[in-house]
Amino acid sequence: MSNSTAFSVAYTKAQQSFDRLACELDEEAWEKSEWRLYIQRTCHEVVSFVEGVCEQTARLVPPVILGRCNVIYRIHCDGDAYDVVVRQPRPEMVQFRKEKALYEAATISYLSQNSSVHVPDLFFHTPSSYIGPAMILLFVKSERSMSEALTSPGQDLGEIPVLDPEISEEDLRTLYGKMAGLLIKLFEPTRHKIGSLVEVGTKHSVARRPLTQNMNDLVYKASIPESVLPSSKQVYTSADEWYAASAAMHMAQLLFQHDDIVGSEDEYRNKYLARYLFHSLAKKGQLSAFGFLEDNWSAQSQSLELSCSMPYGLDSFRLWCDNLRPHNILLNEYDNIAAALDWEFAYFAPTQFSLDPPWWLLLQLPELWPSGIDDWSQVYETRLEIWLLAMQDEEWGEGINFPENLSAYMRESWLSGRFWLTYATRKSWAFDTIFWKYLDERFFGPRDEGIQESQLWTARVHLLGEEAQSSMEMVVERKMNDAEERVPVDWDPDAANQLLQEALGDDSGSQS
Repeated sequence: MSNSTAFSVAYTKAQQSFDRLACELDEEAWEKSEWRLYIQRTCHEVVSFVEGVCEQTARLVPPVILGRCNVIYRIHCDGDAYDVVVRQPRPEMVQFRKEKALYEAATISYLSQNSSVHVPDLFFHTPSSYIGPAMILLFVKSERSMSEALTSPGQDLGEIPVLDPEISEEDLRTLYGKMAGLLIKLFEPTRHKIGSLVEVGTKHSVARRPLTQNMNDLVYKASIPESVLPSSKQVYTSADEWYAASAAMHMAQLLFQHDDIVGSEDEYRNKYLARYLFHSLAKKGQLSAFGFLEDNWSAQSQSLELSCSMPYGLDSFRLWCDNLRPHNILLNEYDNIAAALDWEFAYFAPTQFSLDPPWWLLLQLPELWPSGIDDWSQVYETRLEIWLLAMQDEEWGEGINFPENLSAYMRESWLSGRFWLTYATRKSWAFDTIFWKYLDERFFGPRDEGIQESQLWTARVHLLGEEAQSSMEMVVERKMNDAEERVPVDWDPDAANQLLQEALGDDSGSQS
């Protein structure tokens, strides 16, 4: 088996396997929630809630839509020419429901007031009510989603969408252009902190932690103790701080997830060393410069000619949404964007994130591509050229306040591997494959060809000091014991943070 195939097979198993123990514990809650969603009483509660807010008689417009993270109820109020939508986080899938609802409402409100991005009108929201956290939004009429426009005609809507391989370049460039225009609009608002938006009166401020899809998954999939995540009021003032915090969460996944995916001590060493080095680079302020003109530390910087300068690390940050993708973009009858939906897990992030080409050009995640991540990368490159042309079309005359056009940054992001750096930063379950396949040799230089995949750590162990090597062996021993016992642990917050600090070799446990 080739290294490429082995990576793909190993990662697919890891990505598609939730923490079995956590899922077993949640099975009863899942069944209760699934049942509750479809009983008539729940629908009556939502209708009653809308009637109380709108002071009008209302009725449900079927069907109730069960999304990945939300339940959507369409409601018609008598006497109105329009319908509204009640949007609620799914209780068994979303771990920070009040936070999620609060930040999403603030983001929609902020965009409606500070950008030309089309978002649904927000009529009402509450982080807490007798039906739980909820938003009431204007129902947006549309012909189809951007995802439907990009997939093969007749594809089952229940299947994972994949870009139509037969779509013409002209049609693809036109549809990509709509998305490019949206990203340009989203690039305009800036803030001086990294974090989630909150709304007080008519003012918006970045005053809470960046609530990410990955954080939700760490708790939901892996039962990571919440005490090792950034605290609710933690914000960040530099890109490097957020890279370090993200790296610490990757280490937390390794430490606290009970699973049976990793089968050997060497595989745990691979995972530990990758996370430790990534965190160390972040703490040194090197990740924020990677793939830019200022990159003078990586092995590839000696031979790769780049022209785009890095963003100012302490200046301004851009709004980023983990869930922004064609599936959540509604199109009207002319295939213009009617509205961008689902602003959950949106936060002001390092500008570096917004300077990468979008991961969703093929619609499907690279780690879930049926033919493997290498094949995804090859197909992606062919579509990337069309995306860059579409971006250039949209940039014409826009006058973006940045040293280079976004298309130039995106081209160099893919060339330098900066695309993969951002992806690895955001995805704990994709981290290991991406680090060893796309980042390690760009960071530290070529590995010996004879090193087996299971012993990749031996190529970089010299970069660890004695204390870090001791910590690695401590983690390996703990993980091997956990794999045998498979007993969930109710972690004391102080003990959990102490373990994380020891593994990282500093005081980067919880972000208080």
